[in-house]
Amino acid sequence: MQRRKLGPAGPEVSAIGLGRMGMSAFYGATDEAESVRAIHRALELGCDFLDTADMYGPHTNEQLVGRAIAGRRDEVFLATKFGIKIEGDPPKRAIDGSPAYVRAACEASLGRLGVDHIDLYYQHRVDPGTPIEETVAAMAELVAEGKVRYIGLSEANAETIRRAHAVHPVTAVQSEFSLWTRDVESGVLPALRELGVGLVAYSPLGRGFLSGRFSSPDELDQNDFRRAGPRFTGENLSANLRIAETVRELAQERGVTPAQLALAWVLSQGPDIVPIPGTKRVSYLEENLAAADIELTANEAEQIATALPDVQGDRYDPEGMRTVQA
Repeated sequence: MQRRKLGPAGPEVSAIGLGRMGMSAFYGATDEAESVRAIHRALELGCDFLDTADMYGPHTNEQLVGRAIAGRRDEVFLATKFGIKIEGDPPKRAIDGSPAYVRAACEASLGRLGVDHIDLYYQHRVDPGTPIEETVAAMAELVAEGKVRYIGLSEANAETIRRAHAVHPVTAVQSEFSLWTRDVESGVLPALRELGVGLVAYSPLGRGFLSGRFSSPDELDQNDFRRAGPRFTGENLSANLRIAETVRELAQERGVTPAQLALAWVLSQGPDIVPIPGTKRVSYLEENLAAADIELTANEAEQIATALPDVQGDRYDPEGMRTVQA
């Protein structure tokens, strides 16, 4: 597995990481035994960058990861997130970046993961009710205490990133980035490169759609949140199927799978970008990681991007969209 740095002076991680949200939440049925096998296989193949969050489950994904890496902590670059709370009945989401919650969430994550430190600790979503300077100052205290090695943000805009970085160096920003989600290119990515911050690209396969894993929400489990996703329903779905078909055709021309082409494209956008495709299955994991060995020239990458129709629909529903690039 090739290696990349999260920013020029940042830590070195595998060129492709493993996102684990779907192992415990949001993408339908789960299989813990298969998920553990996937994590172990990732480590065998040199994929050491494992990404989780306390709200996946909630909490159960961190517990799963903790069991999977028990006795293998030194093989893992471990990232988790705080800031999205799921509470009440029926469950409701809330965002909390208060200093007291930062500390409480970190202590809870350390316990569930069974580790004494977190390598990369992200604020999952920016809290509009707490100045980013206060949140990052609390995260910086965790670094000083050795409970966290590096800090990151998720779905923050360029101004928020600059304000955070002025309090304590931000190592990575996690944002959705793929062949059909490129909004970070206009403001966030230039700011990251100016500051020396790495970009961690989540959903680099368009939540499985660009890989051809499904073509209709009817193929998904009833509790899969993609069934109501704006890009996967109604007229948007019909339009976006043309994108998936174009990716399939371009991949076939190159003798690779659609997932591999989509990941190779993300990797081609800069050595400071690390995609973290998620999967529950060992076979898909192996397919995804093989994309690290596919090299696209700048011209090839541009030709691929320009060949695709424009995506139709927002990434999330209106409530979700209010929390991205905040």
